[in-house]
Amino acid sequence: MKTIDVIGIGNALVDQEFEVTDGFLQKHNLKKGMMELIDEDAQNTLIAELSELGELKKQCGGGSAANSLVAFAQFGGNAYYCCKVADDEAGMFYRQDLEQVGIETSLKNQQNPGITGRCLVMVTPDAERTMRTHLGITADLSTTEIDDHAIAAANYLYIEGYLITSDIARGAIQHAKKVARENDTKLVMTCSDPAMVKFFRDGIDEILDGGVDLMFCNREEAELLTGKEDPQAALSVLLGKADTVAITLGKDGAIIANKERQVHIPGVPVKAIDTNGAGDMFAGAMLYGLTQGMSLENAGRLASHAAAELVTEFGARLDKARQQQLIERVMNAETA
Repeated sequence: MKTIDVIGIGNALVDQEFEVTDGFLQKHNLKKGMMELIDEDAQNTLIAELSELGELKKQCGGGSAANSLVAFAQFGGNAYYCCKVADDEAGMFYRQDLEQVGIETSLKNQQNPGITGRCLVMVTPDAERTMRTHLGITADLSTTEIDDHAIAAANYLYIEGYLITSDIARGAIQHAKKVARENDTKLVMTCSDPAMVKFFRDGIDEILDGGVDLMFCNREEAELLTGKEDPQAALSVLLGKADTVAITLGKDGAIIANKERQVHIPGVPVKAIDTNGAGDMFAGAMLYGLTQGMSLENAGRLASHAAAELVTEFGARLDKARQQQLIERVMNAETA
């Protein structure tokens, strides 16, 4: 009997957001719009440079899959997260952060020395986010942190693409996939970032090996995966790897398709100030819609509106009350 809607596997990172200029990125040779891994010393040096620019805009628990699960839980879904943090101040912050939104985790029995991962998110005036991440001990996420019983009890297993940078985590993914398939738990994956497809393609292919039930990617990731510049052409290729594919197109909305049908989800006009977490929000909202029995159109519309709402403020999460209002607004518009 399934008792969990969605279980996620992903990095556990504390996100810290700063406003920067394009000049700052150029000065420090930071490639705009990409996530890159750096060591602790390099991250501390960058923090010192960022601190001179002004105050920290926002700090919260992060990680691609975690962001999606927070959105999912705040809409009303039942979520569980497999991750790894250290017994330090950041790790305690992360545990409490997920507990506050009602997400059960595999952290309850962990006591880990080391450093909890941290992601520096630099947002330019065009709302683009550039990230530099020190993974800390989340780089060593292994089968030890995977809860087999929770996977078996879940309707969906959600895997984030960022995990593929670690050989240990790639092994954990393969184990989790095996448990999921043995227990009729549907597989969902998100590419997470174009850099994962560009520099760690073998890892993405490992997740997709044998096919998945649902796949999330953005326009750039779809192009890198398929070699097709046209999202429609890319979609046709990706449907050979996933039963359902959602390609987000930024302000142009999204296209979602399965073997039987395809829908275009219109974009929602907003003034974006920070795109960090938009794809994660889209995935979390769409998963919530699907677990509630919504059609592809309705789940996609909810996801598009939620992502649009998110980019109007700093941070990768929305207030729970705003998410609840969003459901009512979108669904009322649908039935009007």
